[in-house]
Amino acid sequence: METIYGNLQGLKSSQLKQLQRLYHQRIPGDRITTSEFSQRLAAISTEINQPVCAYVNRRGQVIRIGVGTPRQTQIPPMELPRYGAERLSGIRCIATHLKPEPPNEAALTAMALQRLDALVVLNITGTGFTRRGGGATGYVKEAYLAHLAPQDSRTLIPSPAAVKVEESQLGFAHNQQIQSPSWNISPPLSLDDLADQDLVDLVENLEAEFQREFIAQEVDSDNDRVLIVGLMTSEITPLQFQDTLMELARLVDTAGGDVLQTIQQKRSRVHPQTVVGEGKVQEIALTAQTLGVNLVVFNRDLSPSQVRNLEMQIGIRVVDRTEVILDIFAQRAQSRAGKLQVELAQLEYMQPRLAGRGRTMSRLGGGIGTRGPGETKLETERRAIGQRISRLQKEVNQLQAHRSRLRQRRQHREVPSVALVGYTNAGKSTLLNALTNAEVYTADQLFATLDPTTRRLAIPYGETNEHQEILITDTVGFIHELPASLMDAFRATLEEVTEADALLHLVDLSHPAWLRHIRSVREILAQMPITPGPALVVFNKIDQANSETLALAREEFPLAVFISASQRLGLETLRQRLAKLIEYAVDSR
Repeated sequence: METIYGNLQGLKSSQLKQLQRLYHQRIPGDRITTSEFSQRLAAISTEINQPVCAYVNRRGQVIRIGVGTPRQTQIPPMELPRYGAERLSGIRCIATHLKPEPPNEAALTAMALQRLDALVVLNITGTGFTRRGGGATGYVKEAYLAHLAPQDSRTLIPSPAAVKVEESQLGFAHNQQIQSPSWNISPPLSLDDLADQDLVDLVENLEAEFQREFIAQEVDSDNDRVLIVGLMTSEITPLQFQDTLMELARLVDTAGGDVLQTIQQKRSRVHPQTVVGEGKVQEIALTAQTLGVNLVVFNRDLSPSQVRNLEMQIGIRVVDRTEVILDIFAQRAQSRAGKLQVELAQLEYMQPRLAGRGRTMSRLGGGIGTRGPGETKLETERRAIGQRISRLQKEVNQLQAHRSRLRQRRQHREVPSVALVGYTNAGKSTLLNALTNAEVYTADQLFATLDPTTRRLAIPYGETNEHQEILITDTVGFIHELPASLMDAFRATLEEVTEADALLHLVDLSHPAWLRHIRSVREILAQMPITPGPALVVFNKIDQANSETLALAREEFPLAVFISASQRLGLETLRQRLAKLIEYAVDSR
């Protein structure tokens, strides 16, 4: 039996049967609708006193009947045919409306969201009317025909409020307002005039325009086209919120995505099903569809059910900040140990999200004997991932033991060790290269290096300034709210921090959120199972910081060292302070 969608409360069985019979109607392929079909739809709508929507494909088949407005009965994005920004969906909507007025913004937005071939709105009289002299003429008073317009159609936003596009290094303009959706609405039409409209001609002309526009705006298809969504709650200040959005944009850029726009919402609390409100989800869906976005990134962690709900309503892939970080780690890992830890973190993150994504996993184990009777594909994948996680966990434990043996060997030779820690992109690898002439990869990117690198460094020792050799290790960069799965998977690497005699806490003084970065690093160090050794705060990139920031840092951190690793400023002072730090740390053992 054909399904009727929408609000069916109070409908009689005879009325439901009338609605179901609409599925058996056919409309000529070259016509938008016929007078007979429109009148029948209007008659049923009048009887139940509710709007009714019929969705018709290009073959003239009715594929969906809904009771409610176009907004209430729209087809979920995941159920729509696949289409690109250069094409329409191949579906039109014929809707009745109880008031004599043109299509409202909600109906037009639903048309744009589904990228419908056309939207027909039939204004019904409520009681039917007769011609002068007698004879009923039906229930449709007037009709409107609406369709998307190609001009700037991929830059439309439904919200009446201005959508702020954040200023960032990716070249966004601050407070840029995106123009309203582009669509055309006909004047009031009679049913005969509406029936004369040529659907094929309309669709072919529109798609030819969309195709030309798409080619003109096409970008590198190798990169994800990303829409960032930021939710601000009372937990953080507006300045912190802007910092998180800027950082997320840099993370997406580092991962290889192109951020096209940022959408924000302020709420007292997170919506349990969709994070942001229902209206904002519609705005995200329309923006994603019209900008040709293929990935939506949220600025906070999402539960598996939230991901599932958002993807169902938006129609494209949705990820959170943690998944972006995991993707960067996967790209950056070079050594076997690094790749091992990244895979473990990804699998632990993915396991509870299998139901939400419906992803397929390649079987890493055997084939015969691995599938139980009656076991679903989802259960099979979950079991395969669980087995892989157990195997990787054992290998990480072996890696941990191996690193422990290396550290014991170094300690047996009584060579003091220092770990470089700091927020990602603080310049740790650049400093290691400047101090030791190492050739560690450096770049102005987040998490440019993952694998710890240890080098020897000669520093002055004692009153005679004789040289003493120490070991200095460049560790993985920290970030605000470092994902728990990464903390666990990278514990073998992070132990380099806890086992070192002392720490050099490097801070990028040119970053506007440098104070927050210091707090984030200290919070992560406080979570370590073993308390790290004494730390020396070193402010880097002083050549890029302004005088007010320098003065504030000197006042707040009078014992800190100020350097520029790239310009090799202050390195001799750093070596001398490092010698005193090592002397204090060794004496405190």
